[in-house]
Amino acid sequence: MTLTTTTPANPVALDPVDLEIARNRMESIAEEIGTTLIRTSYSPNIKDRRDCSAGVYRPSGELIAQAEHIPLHLGLMPTLVRRALDEIGREKLQPGDVLITNNPYIGGSHLPDTCIITPVFVGEEIVAVVANMAHHVDIGGITPGSMATHATEIFQEGIRIPPLRLYNAGELAKDLVALLLTNIRTPDKTRGDLMAQVSANMIGVRRVLEVIEERGIEYFHTACEALVDYSERRTRSAIAALPDGEGEFTDYLEHNGATEQRIPIAVKVIKRGDELTVDLTGSADQVAGAVNCSSAISDACVAYVVKVLADPTLPSNAGLMRPITVITRPGSVVSAEFPAPVANGNTQTSMRIVDALFGAFDKLSPGMAPAASCGSQNLLTIGGTDPATGIPYSYVETYGGGQGATASMSGADATHTHMTNTRNTPCEVIEREYPLRVEHYAIARGTGGEGQHSGGNGMIRELTLTRGTAIAVIATSRTTTQPWGLHGGQDGAPSHSWTTNQSGQRELPSMGQVALTEGASLGIQTAGGGGYGSAYKETTGK
Repeated sequence: MTLTTTTPANPVALDPVDLEIARNRMESIAEEIGTTLIRTSYSPNIKDRRDCSAGVYRPSGELIAQAEHIPLHLGLMPTLVRRALDEIGREKLQPGDVLITNNPYIGGSHLPDTCIITPVFVGEEIVAVVANMAHHVDIGGITPGSMATHATEIFQEGIRIPPLRLYNAGELAKDLVALLLTNIRTPDKTRGDLMAQVSANMIGVRRVLEVIEERGIEYFHTACEALVDYSERRTRSAIAALPDGEGEFTDYLEHNGATEQRIPIAVKVIKRGDELTVDLTGSADQVAGAVNCSSAISDACVAYVVKVLADPTLPSNAGLMRPITVITRPGSVVSAEFPAPVANGNTQTSMRIVDALFGAFDKLSPGMAPAASCGSQNLLTIGGTDPATGIPYSYVETYGGGQGATASMSGADATHTHMTNTRNTPCEVIEREYPLRVEHYAIARGTGGEGQHSGGNGMIRELTLTRGTAIAVIATSRTTTQPWGLHGGQDGAPSHSWTTNQSGQRELPSMGQVALTEGASLGIQTAGGGGYGSAYKETTGK
């Protein structure tokens, strides 16, 4: 397809019908990128669990549309895309270039989350960018799965990839691929997933060019600008409907990944008119273990919470964050700096940021926010070499838990909440792909906090290693604390993990590593959600 274009100096406005058509078409492009990635990937973590996300961006990196994938990925990708393009230099890009990066210090999450960025050219001009992010089952480092909780510096977590050309003018950078795969435990899965990411973006490029061919470049630029402005107007209107005031709340992580530590996540919310300021500077300094997170993750958490509370139908593009100021302190646990380890910042700390944000909004306007959910993405990785094949494997999964209740409804059971939106791996897939057997998979009844509306129940999964030896990494939370209820609602039950072998059963800390031998099992029961309102009022009317 050969097109030429110049950016219009004064694009005309779209009428409401055209605007809605443009919105749905751009969102459908993002959805198709994600669907293509899921259907062509190699690892169960992407094709079954759908641990991936996709979006369409302007050349500046400004988000235009995204698929309904993972809030954490989607909220941080605009920062990562923009900074990657800045670092490479847009003027140095050419048709056929494809970029790759996983660097948390420029807006990524953790090293397994690898982003593929493809500029869309019309003639010699970049008119858009499509990008997707996927969690790879291994990226090197000191543990299989590259999610060590006890890492003390980023170098122990795997290969950190600065923005580089994976394709240069259409030619695969074979030396780069060879370097990456040589340092990864699962090279076949990784290569397949990377090529699936590249192919998915090719679909996105094709669809963007189809829009331009059908409607013209002026329409495309106008539509992109109009969609962002529309989202800003609606977000400002939704924020304006909230009461003016301030709310503060501090919640705590219980473990830094290496040892138990009470780590405050402090939030102050200030709402004035149609603008919102979220201040996280009172949070703890970055810690020794791997629960630090980038400031881009903090931005993602704020975007998610505002959309949930203000208006869940708000269009998810750059306009959503225009009325919102997020303040973080560099060198803190919510804005980590090199060389802080970050592997579990998204699986643990992002969830605690969300809890603290909801707590602050409840102080601002009681009744607005839900009670705390399970408080963790409940990560389990198990990796080793299968003696039956001689091939290394890496099982990666996050488990659902109890959802916090709200003023109007009870929380859902055994579901992925807040910053995660993945699926659980089917039992049959686990037993087909890995030397593992699923012994127990059930809702943990009675773990949700009671209340006028009850918190959701957690879930139980127990796995047995059927052959060989393996290393398991567990990263949960709310083990020594509990998800809090609101306005008389009871707290949810805590999580707990255990391992069983010939010596018997022993409890495990919320975060840590354990060696498994053939026949040993490992189980996790995730926390329930907090209840909302007093159950006494519901049953007696008093």
